[in-house]
Formats: sequence, structure tokens, C-alpha cells
Amino acid sequence: MKKYLSFFRIRFLAGLQYRAAAWGGIATQYAWGGMTILMFHAFYQNAENSFPMTFRELSSYIWLQQSLLAMFMTWFYDNDIFDSITSGSISYELCRPCDLYSMWFVKNMAIRLSRVVLRCVPILLVAIFLPDPFGMRLPPDITSALLFPVSMVLGFLVLVSFNMLIYISAFYTISPMGIRILVSSITEFFAGALIPIPFFPEWLQSFMYALPFASVQNTPFLIYVGHLNTAEALQSICLQAVWLIVLLAAGRILIKHALKKVVVQGG
Repeated sequence: MKKYLSFFRIRFLAGLQYRAAAWGGIATQYAWGGMTILMFHAFYQNAENSFPMTFRELSSYIWLQQSLLAMFMTWFYDNDIFDSITSGSISYELCRPCDLYSMWFVKNMAIRLSRVVLRCVPILLVAIFLPDPFGMRLPPDITSALLFPVSMVLGFLVLVSFNMLIYISAFYTISPMGIRILVSSITEFFAGALIPIPFFPEWLQSFMYALPFASVQNTPFLIYVGHLNTAEALQSICLQAVWLIVLLAAGRILIKHALKKVVVQGG
């Protein structure tokens, strides 16, 4: 366990060094979050039909999305892992007395969390003091406040577990770029990162909620804003746990199979 904690600490501290990039990201996320909220506000002001979420809930959802973007962005991957596979330098990592899957897993967790630490608090501080209903508000009840961190951790682990499958797929391709672009587009849509899932037609929502992508950011954010009642929140958390177990098992099986056939060429 100590060696994996060391990998985590080294990668986490390395991620904290990019402070200028963090400030640039914060400015971008302020602008993007503000534009998204104003866009939805225009729809709310001019539409005759009712919406599945109140505008206050939607505002909190969007600010959570922006403040925790580094934790839940589905399009972010560790290029060092892809480079080690395609260049053959993975041979050095295979010589280490540690489990490759676990090492990559903790490295992915560390780099994402380091970015969240730098960006989350400044965004939330501004969002909380914005005028109602454009700002972020506290959870409506104690149950949502308690279930939110549980669901957030599970959603984070589900995303990292899914990303591990994409890393492993690089063992079977010449270049990982194609599958990265394809998977990123699909996951962004089905995770509710572009449009919150409650805004989709009901027949499509059932399908989207059953996929692992909805268990990433959609579930914890809907719990936070109070869109899900206690029973629905607990059911969604159980689904997150199931997907986490399934993805971890699939990743372990696939990397074991891939390492049996890996061939490193060169001098």
C-alpha cells in the first residue's frame, strides 16, 4: 500500500505545480459557466412549457459541474500512460514490484484531484455570492448534503475505472487517438455534461440512467440540488456501486489478458 501512496503523492504534488494553467482554467470555467446559465435563462424566460428542473437547481448543477470539472471531465486522459504503451517504455513499469493496474489507477486519481484542489474553491466562492437564482445554493436538506459526498466519490471512481478501459485498449491499437475522440464524444453526451439528463425525453432517460456514464457526475449533482428524493438517491448510489464493481473487474481481466500478449520491440 505504501508504494501506491507514494505514486499518488508524487503525481499529486506534480499536478499542483501548474498554477498558471489553473488560473487560466478558472477564468475559462467562469466564462463557460456564466454563458451556459444565461443561455438556459433565456429558454426559461421565453418557453411556455414547464422544465424538469427549477432554474435555481440548474444553476447549482452548472456551477458544480464547472468547479469539479477536473474531477469529472470524461475527455481528460493521462498521455504518459498512452506514450508508455505506444513507445514501449512500459517495459520499465513492468519491472517494478507493483501491480500495473493499481499504479495507473492511483496516478489518474492524483492528477485529477490535484487540479480540483487548485480550481474548485475559487469557483465556488464566486458562485455562492452570485445573486439568486444565478448562483450556487446549499443542498435543500440534510439528506442530500450527506448523500452527495458519497455519490461524488463513487462517481469519481466509476469514471477512473472506465478510463482504465480506454488505457488498456491502447494495447490493441496502433494509435489511441481514434478511440479517445469517439469515447469522449459519447461519454460527454450520456453523462449529462452537455445537457443535464432530466431535460431529455423520458424514453431516452431510462436508457441513459442505466449506463455507467450517468453514474459519474449526473447522479451526485442531482442529489446535491435535491432533484432526487431519498429513495431515488439511494437507488442511484447502489447503481454507482454496481458499475464500479463491474468496471473494476472488467479492467482487471482485460489488463491481465493484454499483458500476457504484450511484445516490446527495440534495442
